[in-house]
Amino acid sequence: MTLELNRDWWRGAVIYQIYPRSYQDSNGDGIGDLAGIVERLPYIASLGVDAIWISPFFTSPMKDFGYDVSDYCDVDPMFGTLADFDAVIDTAHRLGVRVMIDLVLSHTSDQHPWFVESRASRDNARADWYVWADPKPDGTPPTNWLSIFGGSAWQWDARREQYYLHNFLVSQPDLNFHNPDVQNALLDVGRFWLNRGVDGFRLDTINFYVHDIELRDNPPLAPELRNATIAPSVNPYNHQEHLYDKNRPENFDFLRKLRAVMEPFGAAAVGEVGDAQRGLEIMGQYTAGDDLMQMCYAFEFLAADAPTATRIIEVLNKVDEVAADGWACWAFSNHDVMRHASRWNLPPAAQRMFASLIIALRGSVCFYQGEELGLPEADVAFEDLQDPYGIEFWPEFKGRDGCRTPMVWEPSNQNGGFTEGRPWLPVSSEHLALSVTAQEQDPSALLHHYRRAIAFRHAHPALMTGDHGGLNASGEVISFTRSAGDETIFCAFNISDTPSDLEMPKGTWDTIGEDLGSAHPSADGKLHLGPWQVWFARKRG
Repeated sequence: MTLELNRDWWRGAVIYQIYPRSYQDSNGDGIGDLAGIVERLPYIASLGVDAIWISPFFTSPMKDFGYDVSDYCDVDPMFGTLADFDAVIDTAHRLGVRVMIDLVLSHTSDQHPWFVESRASRDNARADWYVWADPKPDGTPPTNWLSIFGGSAWQWDARREQYYLHNFLVSQPDLNFHNPDVQNALLDVGRFWLNRGVDGFRLDTINFYVHDIELRDNPPLAPELRNATIAPSVNPYNHQEHLYDKNRPENFDFLRKLRAVMEPFGAAAVGEVGDAQRGLEIMGQYTAGDDLMQMCYAFEFLAADAPTATRIIEVLNKVDEVAADGWACWAFSNHDVMRHASRWNLPPAAQRMFASLIIALRGSVCFYQGEELGLPEADVAFEDLQDPYGIEFWPEFKGRDGCRTPMVWEPSNQNGGFTEGRPWLPVSSEHLALSVTAQEQDPSALLHHYRRAIAFRHAHPALMTGDHGGLNASGEVISFTRSAGDETIFCAFNISDTPSDLEMPKGTWDTIGEDLGSAHPSADGKLHLGPWQVWFARKRG
């Protein structure tokens, strides 16, 4: 089944991210799979989301859990078969939910047949499909570029007596986008999945595709400009300004080609922009006009520190400055960062407020599985770690396993209804009381707040696709308006545990969003916001 063609379905959409290893296991092997997703799609549809984004399920040796692809056009047996994927598409579409898949185009696994052939000699048909370079005269790597996973981004290969580039794991060699044959092969990958019915792509590390063909060294980054948004603070990756190993202007040519492939299908893409200094600027560049990507997200709200009112307004103003012609996709959590309930140390009332905030922002929205349950970060013991990132930098950085533990569906057993076998990561006992079944039976549970917030967004065109204005931070209260057509909505959020007052905006306003805890103005003409309280109001006349 295909959904009605709507080229703007993505604008203002709410997208639910599924990490398939951890969503639902259908066969008892302890690993989530595509058939498990099919089983849980009615639940996902009940949230009211517009689309799902499924993290990689392609054939892979799983050194980086699917982000190291060895066959772009098949399903890894641990996740099922192409027929299982077709069932995901058919079931989701029948339920009115679109399907986006995670394409990892910047690099492959070192077990991909393309790389196996490329490394065999310097003169084979795919010799130039990856980024190969001779050593410097003293035998050291060609540049000073560093890997996100630590150490040099170059690995010596004795077969070719050359280095190859890997921005991530040594087992994830980077493709050479300066080769037109590489670009065409990757565009064919996109066509393969579009023809199977996918509605769009999440594009992993979209700004890493193209490297500097001159192989120039990155300059050092001043200590005061370093931050740990992209890599943990213990990683020297933060010591460079990444001008030449990513963010290259030649990337625009490929993105335009990819958009042209997607256009006949009405498909949309959201790109992950990994850059600690220029993320919003690149997001604006990559989503400008109608021939590049529809959406991108940067890491501003995936950062470690809880955002202050001033910081939130600063980010939104910066987006207006550098991405006025683009479109953001906002997220507070995903599979790469500590869950924001723990990262920002949020009590339940604060989690509700942040859910209400994100659905009011101009842009589209991504929710990460379990976020709607308020799952905290799981504490995974070192002996249970699977993530190579955490194993490398333990204990200063514990990796990403804490946000990737299995979804909890019901509290009656230690595996939370995720599997009948031994789960690939242990289920947190702290999560069991927050299971879907437990929250379905509690009208006051966070799960129902997320449903109401999503429905509220869909009920108001101003929140879905409208402009914003009047961005303001007053103490720890932020406020702005959203407007579309004849609808204007005023949004205010107390992002602290201290009561605050706000001057009422001019005009006549009707309070809306009562089921989200929206405040009511008092007779004195002031708006009294309790801790973590919100106010939504629609302008009358």
